[in-house]
Amino acid sequence: MADRIEPRVLKGFRDFLPEQEGRRKAVQTILEQEFRRHGFLPIDTPILEYTDVLLGKGGGETDKQIYRFEDNGGRDVSMRFDLTVPFARYMALHRNELYLPFKRFHIAKVFRGENTQRGRYREFTQCDFDIVGVDAASADFEILLLMVRSLQALGVREFQVHLSHRGIFNRFLTSLGIAEQSVELLRTVDKIKKIGNDAVRAELGTLVGPDAAQKVMAFVTADGSAEEVLGTLIGLAGDEPVDTGRLAAVLEAASAVGIMDHVRLDPSITRGLDYYTGIVFETFLTRLPEIGSVCSGGRYNDLASLYTKEHLPGVGSSIGLDRLLAALEELDDTAVVAQSVDVLVVSFTDEDMGANHALAEVLRARGLAVEVYPEAKKLGVQFAFAEKKGIPVAVICGPEERAAGTVNVKDLTTRTNHDGLSVDRAAETIASILGR
Repeated sequence: MADRIEPRVLKGFRDFLPEQEGRRKAVQTILEQEFRRHGFLPIDTPILEYTDVLLGKGGGETDKQIYRFEDNGGRDVSMRFDLTVPFARYMALHRNELYLPFKRFHIAKVFRGENTQRGRYREFTQCDFDIVGVDAASADFEILLLMVRSLQALGVREFQVHLSHRGIFNRFLTSLGIAEQSVELLRTVDKIKKIGNDAVRAELGTLVGPDAAQKVMAFVTADGSAEEVLGTLIGLAGDEPVDTGRLAAVLEAASAVGIMDHVRLDPSITRGLDYYTGIVFETFLTRLPEIGSVCSGGRYNDLASLYTKEHLPGVGSSIGLDRLLAALEELDDTAVVAQSVDVLVVSFTDEDMGANHALAEVLRARGLAVEVYPEAKKLGVQFAFAEKKGIPVAVICGPEERAAGTVNVKDLTTRTNHDGLSVDRAAETIASILGR
């Protein structure tokens, strides 16, 4: 016999057991429902793209992290590292088939060859939502609102969306005469929550000198209420409707809708990727800030210009599903649970197979999730299987019950029996047991 291959999984990649995958799917279902409620529609794009399409404006470290190879046709291809760049290509390619503004959501796996750590993997799922074709405060605010509502729908309560505006920061850098180093400065400031103020100040000093570094730090560490921080930014960078005015309008809308408890104006938020041009967002869990942002994004008015001459301004955000689930598990947040099977139909003889499946179909038609045990075994074995799988109710229809046109219902949690029920009455009893 040939040597067996050792079963193993690549570093940064994972298998998901049913309970884990069930919870992931439950989260995705909740998010999809929330996205649709706000008028967003689903799309999908290929995992593989031409490398020159993906590299575009990813910038620096991202380019080093992509999975890139030559396929069997000799083409230079790469696996998508996020869902935003493929979406820009998608919009350019399908513009004539779409209407504007276009609101999409996309839940799919992406791949990055980066160092793994808690909540960060090389294969992971992103949940993106974007509005393309309009550059308006309302669109910026709707993305912010959907970030808040999505986390609330998942049962998350203690979180804050930190937001800022790249345009204000860029104008400030211009006033200091260091705008030509904006890319390096943005990426340095973007590390502030990871490495702290002192380390960022030191890196800034290396880039632009200690005096300019101190002024940049004064900008990005402005603190207080949203009104106070905005006043500080205006004092440092000046007042312009296109950026400070946009930020003020978004904050006013957040106050009007009643979500300001979850919103913080934070000028240290810059987002390291090159394609952001306006408002930017990052979301932190209050009780677990060290895990990093679980929902990030911003406005990217120039991204699609890589692929089309048409101006297609956009704004969007992305929920890192794996990081969020890791955080919720650590916080022991059980607001989202996997949908399990409600009922097990037990089997007495192999000849009962058709009747058992027919009974299961009747119960499914009444809104229940039903499984049929596939072979005749002792009831204790079948009940143990149900309990191990988390199935709370068993339905028993042996020869005597079938002759009488009845079924028995067993609550496996309390060990309570409900015997001699019609199928309709059994369905009602099961719903009562399940609390529906």
